[in-house]
Amino acid sequence: MDKTGCGSRKPALTGVRQRGDFQMQGDFITRIKSAYNQFTKTERKVADFVLDNPRRALFMSITDLAESCGVGDTSVFRFCKTLELNGYQEFKMLLSLSLNEGGDELDQFAGKNVTLNDTFEQVAQKVLNANVQTLNETYTLLDEEKFSKAMDLLNAAQSIYFFGVGGSMLTAMKAMNKFLRIEPKVRCLPDTHMQAMAASVMGPEDVAVLFSYSGATKDTIHVAELAKQAGATVICVTRFVKSPLTSFSDVTLLSGANEGPFQSGSTSAEISQMFLIDLMYTEYYRRYFKRCSRYNEKSTASVVEKLV
Repeated sequence: MDKTGCGSRKPALTGVRQRGDFQMQGDFITRIKSAYNQFTKTERKVADFVLDNPRRALFMSITDLAESCGVGDTSVFRFCKTLELNGYQEFKMLLSLSLNEGGDELDQFAGKNVTLNDTFEQVAQKVLNANVQTLNETYTLLDEEKFSKAMDLLNAAQSIYFFGVGGSMLTAMKAMNKFLRIEPKVRCLPDTHMQAMAASVMGPEDVAVLFSYSGATKDTIHVAELAKQAGATVICVTRFVKSPLTSFSDVTLLSGANEGPFQSGSTSAEISQMFLIDLMYTEYYRRYFKRCSRYNEKSTASVVEKLV
C-alpha cells in the first residue's frame, strides 16, 4: 500500500525522463497528452484543465488548481507523480518552459514581456511597468477589515514572530528590522529548525506572521501548522487566497505579483510584500503612536554613535 493509503500505484511512465537529464523537459504539453491514457479518472480532470488553460494554470496554487478541477490537492500531486515529477513546483517549471517560445533564456522574464532583442531603455521601461503594476494590484487587493484585524492582533500579542524561507526569509528579516524600531516584542529566526522549535512553543498570546509567495513551501507550512497546534494566531502574507499555507491562517494579506517558476524571489514579488510591510508598520505606528514613539526614540538613540 502506498503512503496515501489508496493501494498500489500503477507503474510510472517509462521512457519519459532520466533523473538528472534536463532534456526530459521536451514539449511538456505533448508529454501530458501522450500520458493521458495512464491517468486515473481524477487525474484526467487535472490534465483536461491544464491542457485547456495552460497559462492560467501556470500562476495557480496547487489548491486553486485542485478546486478548479473539482478534485483534491492529493489528486494534483498524483498527477505530477504520474508524470514522474518531484512535485507541483517542477510541474509549473516545465509548463512554463513549454509555453515560452523563446525557451528557458527568456522564461526568466515571464510577466515582464522582456525579449533578448530589447534595448536597455526598453528593458528599463518594462521592468518599471511591471513593478508599478505589482504595487497597483497589491493596493487593489487590500482588505481594510482584515488589515485592521491584523493590527489588533499584533498589538495584543505578547510576542510577534516573523517567519519565511529563502527569499521570504529576507522579507521576514526586513519586517523585523522595521518593527523593532517601534516594538520590542518582535522576533525572527533564520534557521528553519529553529523556526520549527520556536513555533512549537508559542502560545495563545503570540502571533506568527508568515511570508510565502506560493503558500506551498514545506518548511513554512510546517511552521504554520506547529504554531496553530500551539494555539498561536497565524497571519499569512501570500499571493493566493487558498493554498496549503492559508489553511492554517487566521488572517491572510494578499500580495499582487504574478511570479513565474523561474522568478522565485523576484523583485516584483518582494516589492509587493515590502509594500504590505511598510503599510503594516505605518498603520501600527499611527494607531499606537505614543508607545511606538517612545520605543523609536530609544532605538534611534542606541545607534546614533554608529551612524557618525
